[in-house]
Amino acid sequence: MSDVNKRIEEIGVVPVIKLTNPERDAKPLADALCEGGLPVAEVTFRAKGADIAIRLMKEAHPEMLVGAGTVLTKEQVDMALSAGAEFIVTPGFDGELVTYCQEKNVAIFPGCTTPTDYHAAYKLGLEVLKFFPAEQSGGLAKIKAMSAPFPMFKVMPTGGISLKNLKEYISSPVICACGGSYMVTADLIENHKWDEIIDLCKQSVEIVKEARK
Repeated sequence: MSDVNKRIEEIGVVPVIKLTNPERDAKPLADALCEGGLPVAEVTFRAKGADIAIRLMKEAHPEMLVGAGTVLTKEQVDMALSAGAEFIVTPGFDGELVTYCQEKNVAIFPGCTTPTDYHAAYKLGLEVLKFFPAEQSGGLAKIKAMSAPFPMFKVMPTGGISLKNLKEYISSPVICACGGSYMVTADLIENHKWDEIIDLCKQSVEIVKEARK
């Protein structure tokens, strides 16, 4: 397993972030995540300026593991890597993008929810898959069912993850980490509720510790 994969698994929760004003919010958000014990972020390209947010977060906290999410094109991969991204997340499985990232020696976690996706990922030698949207695609029950024919994968579910079901997911040995935006909602970021973000991160860390005892 790669160093990036190991770090993500060790942390256990990956905040999935959409920043509409990265110049204003990237640094204080990075401060809050690190103080809360989650020094990792998946910055989605659903908002303009994702590359700016990645760069500013890495500048503020070089030790932080920052990646790019909702990546759909090679151009976005290049933008993310130029900004300092250390991993790429795609919503679906795109073999060309996977190969492109592998050629650049960057970790990529493609969205996979079907046996066909899993088989394609297996053929390209991947180890960790994103399962998205998790709850809407069958949740932990489906992830466990998929692990029967594909036991070589660790899975990072994203979509519908919250403090209420985090322990259930993270307790499963097939789960590498959980992606979530419940600690970085638009309301929390837009209204600069950094203390609430810190608290939600700390609660997440405690749930992971408890589940992995």
